[in-house]
Parts: sequence; C-alpha cells; structure tokens
Amino acid sequence: MTRQDVLDGIVRILKEVKTVDQEALKNISEDSDFIADLGLPSTEMINIIAKAEDEFQLEFDDDDVDALDSKVSETIDLVMRTQQKK
Repeated sequence: MTRQDVLDGIVRILKEVKTVDQEALKNISEDSDFIADLGLPSTEMINIIAKAEDEFQLEFDDDDVDALDSKVSETIDLVMRTQQKK
C-alpha cells in the first residue's frame, strides 16, 4: 500500500462525512488539515480514525491515536506504520 493509496482511502471516508467541506476534498493533500482546511469538527476526528481502521482493516494502538494531530499526513503515517507492523 502506498501513501497515495492511503490518501485515496481517506478521501473515500471523508466523502461520506456530511460536516466535511466536499469542495475542499478536490484539493486535499498530505499537507491538508482535517479541521482547518476541510472543516471537520475536532470531535469528528475519532470517528474518522475508526473509519480508517475499517477502511484499511487495521487496528491502531490507542497511544498512537492519542498522539495524532489534525494533519492528514499524520493519519497516513499512522496507517503506514500500523500496516508495517502487521
């Protein structure tokens, strides 16, 4: 799985979230911020992470999830790290 594959999966997840600025998804990149750039309420971050676990068939360590900030790149890093541990 490549970083682009993970980004594509995140976009699939975000397309189903009503609170996300769907127009902003057209310009999403690793440098995007879920909250500042995509309009995702901070309270929704945990739901996105849970959906990412389902999307990529992974289970993230709670400590890793707690350490995340709202950058898309950090979520991609988490998916890639967890995939490598598998």
